[in-house]
Amino acid sequence: MNQNQVQVPEFTSESLKGNPLGDPELRKLPIYFPPSYDKSQKSYPVVYFLAGFTGTGLSMLNYSAFEPNVPERIDKLIREEKIPEIIAVMPDCMTKLLGSQFVNSSAIGNYEDYILEIAQYVDKNYRTLAQPESRALVGKSSGGYGSFMLAMKHPDIFSYLGCHSGDMYFEYCYKHDFPHAYNALYRYQSVKKFQDYIARQHKIPGRAFSAVNLIGMGAAYSPLEDKPGEFELPFDLKTGEIRDEVWQRWLKFDPVEIVGDWKENLEKLRLIFIDCGSRDEYHLHIGARILSQRLDKLGISHTHEEFDDTHRSISYRYDRSLEVIGQTIAMEMIG
Repeated sequence: MNQNQVQVPEFTSESLKGNPLGDPELRKLPIYFPPSYDKSQKSYPVVYFLAGFTGTGLSMLNYSAFEPNVPERIDKLIREEKIPEIIAVMPDCMTKLLGSQFVNSSAIGNYEDYILEIAQYVDKNYRTLAQPESRALVGKSSGGYGSFMLAMKHPDIFSYLGCHSGDMYFEYCYKHDFPHAYNALYRYQSVKKFQDYIARQHKIPGRAFSAVNLIGMGAAYSPLEDKPGEFELPFDLKTGEIRDEVWQRWLKFDPVEIVGDWKENLEKLRLIFIDCGSRDEYHLHIGARILSQRLDKLGISHTHEEFDDTHRSISYRYDRSLEVIGQTIAMEMIG
């Protein structure tokens, strides 16, 4: 891979201007270009990579002694002729709460709109095949969740999705962390005081991560629409009792709960790829199994795979989703 194959332009987002957290609307936007981009006038399909919670697009460029980063991984797949040449875009959806879930929220900002805005920007400024049949979303963990939800809601923009260990079946993947988050928050009796404590630390204490994670989820799933920047948690900070009215709002974002409402959109997608490690610590393999069963009942064609691993260090699974997506895109280009 030569140095011209990855560029990091700065992109100013209209969607993020004035967001309630005061996060920047000017973001770095890493973009990978295939080997022939500078040597031809061809146009290329685009894959959008969505990072997991606490991650961002720049994270996908990190060097590792143990595994290739995203651009190196794509280069290898192209050399081996497993995928066609593609452009890869790696958006920055980081927030002060360490994630956005790629949704529009009055507590965080409009990150769903932000992804759509980036797609328009990329098509306008680079040689892309500017059609749904040439756009894909891929991500793992929260990025897998975002890939599924965005493709499901916007089949007029994206036709392919790769969801690796995505957040789903909230009853298992979030609820088991409620007691841990409650214990971490109890001494503060305030989300803000807890956040002030975390801000003074050199790193997030392990015992506090459940609270940090669920605060991020609460801001995405249960914002207070009439109070920008504020949100509710699905348990009481004093007693720990589950607040069912808030929990029900979370479930409206759970893929397994709402998939039936989006049947017509899902039928428009050309490829749905879902996988998860069979030993996932957040029980997301169970959610993937349930989602696959519900897609079957709806008659929605999809691929569901499991692999022997946990939730962490599974970027190698991008090889699998990219190969499946790439082959489908290649057939579309030929057809």
